[in-house]
Amino acid sequence: MENLDVKSLIERYNNGTLSLEEQAMLESWYISEVRSNKNYQGLEENLAKLDQNFMHIIGAEEKKGSKLWPRVAVAASFFAVLGLSLYFYNSKSPDKVEQANVELADIDPAGNKAYLTLGNGKRIALTGASNGTIAEQANVKITKTADGQLVYVIAENNSVASSKLEYNTIETPNGGRYEIALPDGTHVWMNAASSLKYPSSFALLTERRVELLGEAYFQVAKDKQHPFIVKTAQQEVKVLGTHFNINSYADEPEVRTTLLEGSVNVSNLKSKNSKILKPGQQATLKGGDIKVGDADVDQAMSWKNGDFVFVGEDLKAVMRQVARWYDVEIEYQGNINSSGVVSTISRTKKLSHVLKALQINQGIHFKVEGRRVLVMP
Repeated sequence: MENLDVKSLIERYNNGTLSLEEQAMLESWYISEVRSNKNYQGLEENLAKLDQNFMHIIGAEEKKGSKLWPRVAVAASFFAVLGLSLYFYNSKSPDKVEQANVELADIDPAGNKAYLTLGNGKRIALTGASNGTIAEQANVKITKTADGQLVYVIAENNSVASSKLEYNTIETPNGGRYEIALPDGTHVWMNAASSLKYPSSFALLTERRVELLGEAYFQVAKDKQHPFIVKTAQQEVKVLGTHFNINSYADEPEVRTTLLEGSVNVSNLKSKNSKILKPGQQATLKGGDIKVGDADVDQAMSWKNGDFVFVGEDLKAVMRQVARWYDVEIEYQGNINSSGVVSTISRTKKLSHVLKALQINQGIHFKVEGRRVLVMP
């Protein structure tokens, strides 16, 4: 039955009678399923025609600068929310479809949650803090804006020359995210389960050095006289002013640094090897090695842009992202070894939407007990 629906869409596509929305959905299905070499019996002839048409479309879009992807992402989200992926993502038996519709407990996505620890040890919950000035130290005023951003401002008519250097730490818990403007004007977007340690003022320092655990996107304020250095457990990234993302979670097998603008130098603290990245490149650090290749920027930046974008990922890697974003524990029952997850889902959706999409996509099942998610064959 589902093949007939796909066949009908393909025929209507070839006849030019699909709506733009239906065309985007068909393109998404084509890219996520057919190009991953899945077998679709009974559709060979139709797919051969589709392949010719879509390869032409994809080639034209790539030449114009990859305009296909956003449309596909929207369509894939549409699948996940409305359950239309039933027709496009997989060949599922009726009993599995019925199980996929089992109601799951809902948990909200990550919100603007973080804790700020000052140099004197005082810990402030930013979620419940009122807007306006929340602390002053070393002649620096720390302000929470109306949109929940944390901003450091050098106090007027004061000098930091005689001030004691203090370090602050901002932490996002599981289920939290936050944006901060550092004292030098650098903006940092922090993903869930991350922390950033930084001086309350860079004024007396020859370099701007911060320490990151987890994931963050940096828009570094330009200052050629004072290099900006991000230190993680395994590497240092040195820049003068640029935009980049670092994923350095302790439970991930590698550290990934993705450059969007400018130039960065990535150094391996263990081997002392280093690589310079150009925009659009990604450094992958594992052990003593640093590998540099072209980045999937859409995927690397998806968390900041409000999406989960999975492109052939291992299910357990996917579930680690889910655990951090929804503040849940993941428990596997039975033999779960699923790979090749391809999907785009909005991070603004409740947990049940994400699990249902993965359930349909991968043919696995979930059960939510409190804040624990059981993953079952």
